[in-house]
Amino acid sequence: MTLYTQKDKNIRKTWILITAFLIFIIALGWVFSYQFNSPAILVFAVIFSSLMSFISYWYSDKIILAISRAKEIEKEDNPELYRLVENLCITAGLPLPKIYIIDETALNAFATGRNPEHAVVAVTRGLLEKLERAELEGVIAHELSHIGNRDMLLQTVVVILIGLVALISDWFLRWTWFSGRRRDSREGGGQIQLIMLVIGIALAILSPFIAMLIQLAISRKREFLADASGALLTRYPEGLANALEKISGDQTPLRVANKATAHLYITNPFRGRKVSKLFMTHPPIEERINALRGMNV
Repeated sequence: MTLYTQKDKNIRKTWILITAFLIFIIALGWVFSYQFNSPAILVFAVIFSSLMSFISYWYSDKIILAISRAKEIEKEDNPELYRLVENLCITAGLPLPKIYIIDETALNAFATGRNPEHAVVAVTRGLLEKLERAELEGVIAHELSHIGNRDMLLQTVVVILIGLVALISDWFLRWTWFSGRRRDSREGGGQIQLIMLVIGIALAILSPFIAMLIQLAISRKREFLADASGALLTRYPEGLANALEKISGDQTPLRVANKATAHLYITNPFRGRKVSKLFMTHPPIEERINALRGMNV
């Protein structure tokens, strides 16, 4: 396993995801246009899906940084952090990413950006204050591994597109139901209209759920890979293992986190909730720590 094992695979997955989103929105637009007898809705769906796919690729990192209230810093603001990131980038053969700090006392971090030349590493103030250097190095190496593997492209695009699927599906559910009731009252219903109503409701209910499961499965697999790649980068798995122990033991809430961005962070910012593995944004911390401590580097 190397730092770049999954790079090409993740790039392909990103374009597959964007293509699937285009097809889904266009299909939804067709159902809408049929329901309302308005071809203009289908045209709007094509334009909207194309525009959103463009925005998700080029601007998703900026959207996520704004949501997280992260602030960019320069070298003079935190020379020690800059040197640490620079040294790891040299080792990994990566360009230096922009460095952001989230003004929160919780311990967490994430990487974002569409490629290594436009990458960002964001860490919380609490992470800088509470971790030892070897532990912080392990966390940064983990995030740089996401950059090298192109995980951050896949996951930031997922944040935007999955969120849009949920919003559009909810909107479609409301309007399809309203349209169906209005048609029933005016026309006495119709078999085709009823079928389209059922299809619309099924799409609206199932699409966000399926999209969420895809998002979570992608996130869990990426974390194991980034842990292993980060440990290979520092040659010291214990540093990241100790950091994960401290981060998981910290119960300070990360106020800027939300369900859409939770899978980007190195650990789940909504810890303490008992949920099935199927709905976890991250693998269990114990499994990640055991895997790290079982590595031979």
